[in-house]
Amino acid sequence: MTMDINCDIGEVPEMIEGGGQESILPHLTSVNIACGGHAGDERMMRVSVDQARRYGLKIGAHPSYPDRANFGRLELDMPLGAVEQTVHEQILALVKICGGIAHVKPHGALYNQAARDEKLAMAVARGVGRFSRTVTLVGLAGSKMLDVFRSEGFPVLAEGFADRRYESDGSLRNRRLPGALIQDPSDAAAQAVRLAKSGVAETICIHGDTPGAAMIAAAVSKALRGASS
Repeated sequence: MTMDINCDIGEVPEMIEGGGQESILPHLTSVNIACGGHAGDERMMRVSVDQARRYGLKIGAHPSYPDRANFGRLELDMPLGAVEQTVHEQILALVKICGGIAHVKPHGALYNQAARDEKLAMAVARGVGRFSRTVTLVGLAGSKMLDVFRSEGFPVLAEGFADRRYESDGSLRNRRLPGALIQDPSDAAAQAVRLAKSGVAETICIHGDTPGAAMIAAAVSKALRGASS
């Protein structure tokens, strides 16, 4: 089964310097690079872009709330105009280094809030639109954000998660709750195959900061290649 496998990278200096980040990349087809909001700086972006190109991966921007103290995972009541502006600025920070991007995927709390808040999703779309309306926007499969992105004329990719538990309404389980992360590679691979076969997801995410991310990515890639449509 052919399926895009993406990963959020450029977020953890220790992973970049220690080689942990690069060990994930052979199992992917695309990456979402942090661009200064929740994590990342010019050096980390540059290294991540170079690594992604080495493996022939599609490069996307991974903008977030500008909240490095909480790694962009705290929900904020931020004015919509400010959200639009920070998304735009973060994209430009990455484009300055890599020259162009294939997609944009919001990060953390911004992603999860936009999945259920159409006005916030619109602010994200408008921030991206100030750069380009031809890039693909990635969002939670089955969520309102994808409808908003489509209404603004963007191509979209519906995303499923190999390493996160879901609630019954299709939202991601809060990371503060027990069992929110799937760390067993075989369990993550099985979930990825279920999502892919269901037709719900068009791209599967593995978080770069999930413990054992490289093993999870390898298991997911192998399982998807071996799965029949």
